Amino acid sequence: MHDYLLYSLLTLILSAIFAMGGAGSGIALIPILNFLGLDFTAAKAVGLFAGASTTITSSVMNIKRKVVDYKFVFPIAIPMLLFAPLGAYGSSFIDENVVKIFYMLMLFYSATMMMFGKKKALFRVESKYILFIVGGSVGFLAGLLGIGGGNILIPLLLLLGYEPKKVAVAVSFVVPFSALSSFFTYATYVPLDWMMLLVVALSAIVGGYIGNYMMHFKLKQSHIKKIMAGLLYLLAFKLLWHSIF
Repeated sequence: MHDYLLYSLLTLILSAIFAMGGAGSGIALIPILNFLGLDFTAAKAVGLFAGASTTITSSVMNIKRKVVDYKFVFPIAIPMLLFAPLGAYGSSFIDENVVKIFYMLMLFYSATMMMFGKKKALFRVESKYILFIVGGSVGFLAGLLGIGGGNILIPLLLLLGYEPKKVAVAVSFVVPFSALSSFFTYATYVPLDWMMLLVVALSAIVGGYIGNYMMHFKLKQSHIKKIMAGLLYLLAFKLLWHSIF
């Protein structure tokens, strides 16, 4: 019971902070749960379930508002949905320490993009084949690491020259379904505490609403993102320390 309360409180706080920065909290929740003693693979499944719980409503709302550009979304969504479960399944054949190293690198990448990333495009790409390759690659990596993939996908699409609002809508549409497909794959071979999943998911939803509400109080998103980046750097360095010692 004590663990449930601790996990619930951590999820609530992280979800509120990351919602204010327009991101999901799973990327930070997974290593923290692991540091607290939860098996790393189980922590990935919990993070995926929590992330999908908070972002699925955004997908539904975007569909209802008819703001989803399906011609742009489907070349990304289809390979992500196909390759995310493959990445999640492939994780069972890779040494956990190797996966943690990749996770650490992803934390450094995400933190750096939050702290220093620019929205200026490096290329102008319109090819659906490129979108398919990006979607498949990000999907596989996201499934392997147990994340939704938005933190990797958004910077890549912006660098390829796509309009930020269009990218945000596309990613918010596809990531929840990608996360769920990875989660159900992990659930086939990882013992899960379904009560803990429910507690964490509810806390993530409440925290997400709190974060979205707090955004209306003229909080500068740039400041929030620096806080998020600082936290991700700390987690990355802690993973690095554990991998060395």
